[in-house]
Amino acid sequence: MKTNSTMISTEQPYHSIAGLQEAINDGKTTVKAIVEQYLKAIDQLNPELNAVTVINNRAIDEAHELDNLDPAKRGPLFGVPILIKDQIETAGMATAFGSKACKDYVPDKDATLVRRLKEAGAVIIGKSTMPDWAASWFSTSSLSGTTKNPYDPTRDPGGSSSGSGAAVAAGMAMAAIGGDTGGSIRLPSSFCGLVGVRVTPGRISRDGMSGLVVTQDTPGPMTKSVADAAKLLDVMVGFDEADGYTSINAMAPSYSFQDAIKGPSLKGKRLGVLREVFGTHTGILSVLDTALDGLKRAGAELIDVEIPELEYYKTFTSVYATRSKSDINAFLASRQGLSHLKIEDLQRDGVYHKSLDLIDALVEAPDDFTKDPHFARRLVEQSKFQRIVASVFARLRLDAMIYPTCQLLAPKTQDLLDMRWTCLNYPTNTVIASQLLFPAMSVPIGKTKDLEEDPDGPELPVGLEILGLPLGEERVLAIAAGVELVQ
Repeated sequence: MKTNSTMISTEQPYHSIAGLQEAINDGKTTVKAIVEQYLKAIDQLNPELNAVTVINNRAIDEAHELDNLDPAKRGPLFGVPILIKDQIETAGMATAFGSKACKDYVPDKDATLVRRLKEAGAVIIGKSTMPDWAASWFSTSSLSGTTKNPYDPTRDPGGSSSGSGAAVAAGMAMAAIGGDTGGSIRLPSSFCGLVGVRVTPGRISRDGMSGLVVTQDTPGPMTKSVADAAKLLDVMVGFDEADGYTSINAMAPSYSFQDAIKGPSLKGKRLGVLREVFGTHTGILSVLDTALDGLKRAGAELIDVEIPELEYYKTFTSVYATRSKSDINAFLASRQGLSHLKIEDLQRDGVYHKSLDLIDALVEAPDDFTKDPHFARRLVEQSKFQRIVASVFARLRLDAMIYPTCQLLAPKTQDLLDMRWTCLNYPTNTVIASQLLFPAMSVPIGKTKDLEEDPDGPELPVGLEILGLPLGEERVLAIAAGVELVQ
């Protein structure tokens, strides 16, 4: 079922949504049989991998209902088994937001995006692990403990969409939905060798999703290919009256994400290479060199770029310690059965994973984030940050910027528990897009050993981040498809 030191299933009959649906349409299998296969993989792998918190006990019945559906009524995600991050509400299935304080909370309705996935024919097979309130780059959770990276079980899969990344990479789901505030889709996608998409906040409804930084939060797909991500986005993106932020879709160009990646080509694409965030890890730098050579051979124009005062803007425009406390508490107050909880009380009583230093920091904020004396200036500097980066795009006529998703490989779990690496010191590059409120994707570009710290260990995935301009997801996807093609 798994290979050598990895925890990746060798019994994955379908490697794409298209392949899975073709098998169904040709009568070679049924939705029920497919769902049973993935539930079997979860049963065999999850006891050790620890990526799934809850199984949908109606998944097989729902699959059987789909098998009996008139073929003319099949939706675009017909038969696709999907895991949902524990941050996103699912009717009749426990949704705990990674916190043991909420382990018995069962929503009475689906989040908007879950409803859309179901209406498109997907089967929600379960929920995936995450740290308390999505407040980490890692998997550490008071509810589920730690999740293992399927490429190396001694390492973390990244966070906060930890279980989503680990499960898809291991073969426990065809795709998963994560949530991204500062990199929580892209970082685990990088560490687990997946495609992960952060859309411009508001493109996908956050209705039914707990908040961490409401202005930055967005759900998104985590898949094995750009094509699968595009297929999910075509279902997930759109206006929702339950989330006023989705009104930005009225300003977006009308297109199909799947159409955007047809005939992928990098010829003539102008890509800004942000070398100042490459880091010093020799294995990652080697993978990047090879990938960049491939992009040039495919016809891309690579232009070295700089973002003036990047470190300052990355630091000062962070608002976790300004508004996360307010946003988490506002969500709790809006939910019957959870309204008695407050994040500062959970922190005071130790009802959170002890390694979550971000929670220790955010509870020091005022109850009302607008009372933070730095709040107005942070907004002003964020706007300036956006103009600076957009000006680089405009001056150099860039289609995108590229850089490694993270400056390091997936960390050792023990290093996280010992707090060698924390939420506040880990060198992830994902915060650039998040604090700009720009869309970005992580796509796998190769693997490398961690020669500095574990020369005898397995090869680990490296992700390339592709940064685009607001509402420019179709351009980012097209470039990602081109990058994928030359790997």
